[in-house]
Amino acid sequence: EVQLQASGGGLVQAGGSLRLSCAASGFTFDGNAVGWFRQAPGEGREGVACISSKDGRTYYGDSVKGRFTISRDNAKNTAYLQMNSLKPEDTARYYCNILYERPGFDCLSQYDYWAQGTQVTVSS
Repeated sequence: EVQLQASGGGLVQAGGSLRLSCAASGFTFDGNAVGWFRQAPGEGREGVACISSKDGRTYYGDSVKGRFTISRDNAKNTAYLQMNSLKPEDTARYYCNILYERPGFDCLSQYDYWAQGTQVTVSS
């Protein structure tokens, strides 16, 4: 069965750090881009970070650039999101997603496949 699962969320104080993991099973994602988006209650999806498959180029939303880092380990079928200097406005459910790298794809706004997310709550 194809599965994609995010984990590593939790409750942290402002200024703290978390590392989220995105583990895939049933397929290998080395041929696809991997991204993270988040959604707070009553809000729309916000692209957070993305990493391509072919050259490893990374992309970040303006609100997290300089604080978050995305990485991937294709041998482990796992991607990560290191989140530092967390702010209360980072509170949301975070989802990892797989993107098919069709011509002209937008790494931060394209969500082709995703599964259950993980909650991140940052207190002030």
